[in-house]
Amino acid sequence: MTERADGGGGVRRVAVFVRGDVQGVGFRWWTRSRALELGLAGFARNTADGRVEVVAEGPEDALTRLVALLAEQPSSARRPGRVDTVSTPAWGDARGQQGFRER
Repeated sequence: MTERADGGGGVRRVAVFVRGDVQGVGFRWWTRSRALELGLAGFARNTADGRVEVVAEGPEDALTRLVALLAEQPSSARRPGRVDTVSTPAWGDARGQQGFRER
């Protein structure tokens, strides 16, 4: 289960790093699609060490769902690639992101 920063369901920001076979396989595109379906804003970007960083903002319940989809084993949502680990979510205050981008 994902640790939540507060007990409410307000607008929040979450950041996670996903490790595994997640670069060059459509993982960022898939993440963007799921985030948009959930009404989230933010970005997914490759890092130099082979991980993907996902930062999203929106309703806390939708953020929790996105993190669960990123970590789910096996994936029920046809997630591409292979996810080995998802970092503990770092929760914070929303910063007003608009749209969801692949970087």
